[in-house]
Amino acid sequence: MRTSISLYHRHRFPAEIISHCVWLYFRFALSFRDIEEMLAMRGVALTYETVREWCLKFGQIYANGLRRKSPRPGDQWHLDEVFLKINGRLHYLWRAVDQDGDVLDILVQSRRDKKAATKFFRRLLKGLRYVPRVIITDKLKSYHAAKQELMPSVEHLQHKYQNNRAENSHQPTSLRERVMRRFKSASRAQRFLSAFGIITSHFRVGRHLYRASGYREVMKLRFAAWEEVVVAQAAA
Repeated sequence: MRTSISLYHRHRFPAEIISHCVWLYFRFALSFRDIEEMLAMRGVALTYETVREWCLKFGQIYANGLRRKSPRPGDQWHLDEVFLKINGRLHYLWRAVDQDGDVLDILVQSRRDKKAATKFFRRLLKGLRYVPRVIITDKLKSYHAAKQELMPSVEHLQHKYQNNRAENSHQPTSLRERVMRRFKSASRAQRFLSAFGIITSHFRVGRHLYRASGYREVMKLRFAAWEEVVVAQAAA
């Protein structure tokens, strides 16, 4: 009979410290060395390379767990793409968020034509497994061409200023890119942003939407969901 082994098996540090380091890295604009110093101040001696390995191993796993525990996103999708220069070559960061600003998915591609837009739509539909009521984009024609092929019945809005929610969602990524002194490759950018988008979105609650007591309650629920994901990996 096969028995499951905890994901933290053979790790010298407990899950609480590992998950805390991963949370610090993906939630705030901190480097691995920053986290090493913060833990050292609390009497925990580890190296920044250890933090790097934890983030590579656990970041996407935690993000996937949060995605599974989150309620189904909204039926209004905002999509946008921004330029991303990696090693002197131009890439495009495609991002989709719902009407509440929660990140649906992120994809780094070298093009922004119909083929690239279709690939992004397919990825969204496969991961979310439902069709939105309306999508809102800028006036890039690739969106319309891909939408007509995959979601012809979905309403498509392309009016100016209606897509500010998607455009604003790029700001945390731009900040992290500066802290990391640009991404070193498209694959590394994709690996980091896939986890970063979900984790940072989970903890970025619209503070202006709640009274103080309501905000504290929402954050309490968000942290509880995070702890459930961490514990689930220990029990796996």
